[in-house]
Formats: sequence, structure tokens, C-alpha cells
Amino acid sequence: MDNDNYLDLFDSEQKAIDHALWLNFKYRIAGISFGVLHGPDDNWAVCEQITADQMEMSFLDVLPKDLSELTYKHLDSIRQDKEPLPFWSTIVGMVSTLDGEILRFILENKIPLDKIIRHELALRGYDKDHRWCGFDKAREIWLK
Repeated sequence: MDNDNYLDLFDSEQKAIDHALWLNFKYRIAGISFGVLHGPDDNWAVCEQITADQMEMSFLDVLPKDLSELTYKHLDSIRQDKEPLPFWSTIVGMVSTLDGEILRFILENKIPLDKIIRHELALRGYDKDHRWCGFDKAREIWLK
């Protein structure tokens, strides 16, 4: 990843926040951090810490710890976005293509999707940073 002039502009603060969260996750191993700034045209900018430092600007304190408090209003904006962020497209696409009866069964029976995901990740043999650790260690990591 090129560390020079990385700046993405968004009209929506929430979309900038989502993008920064994704980039912080994606580049966690490289130790590159991203944040949100006020953009140049009454918009929102996402950039690396090094870019913010070069511009002598500080990130806004807007990034949540996680998306566990995701609202239906936020989901509405994601679904109505004409150019959704790629990770949202993938997540929404997985759910929107499932049969409605399966979705209702999941909700009705409170199937813990997080456990299914953890089990799948354990079966792949990688740790939380996507480094090969072997199947036994992956089970220790993911199936706590």
C-alpha cells in the first residue's frame, strides 16, 4: 500500500466511518491506522495517520469500537447506497441471497451465527490475523 496521499472523500459521515473501520481491520497487520477528518468541501475524508500528520490534522473522535450497535437506519442507508462499500456489498449479498425460510429459521431458533463463523474459521487453520497456525491452534483461538 502506498503511504503517500491516501485520501478517500465521502458525502456521508457514516460511510466514511464504515470505510475507516474496514481499512483499520484490513491493514491491522501492517500497523497502518486510518481515521476520519472533515473534508475540503463540507464532506468527510478518510486517510492514514501519516497523511493526517503531514497535513497537521487530527482525526475526529468518531470511530466506534465495533458495529455491534448497528441501527436499522444505518442498514437502510447501506442498502440504498448506489455505490456501497465493497465489504457491505459482500455481507448484504450473502444475506439477501439466502432463502427467506432459512432466515426466519435462524431468527426463530436463535442460531448463533457468530459460532458458525468461528467454527468455519477454526476449520481453516488461521489465527485472527490470517496467519497459518495449524488446525489445533486455530481451534484454541476461535472456539473459546
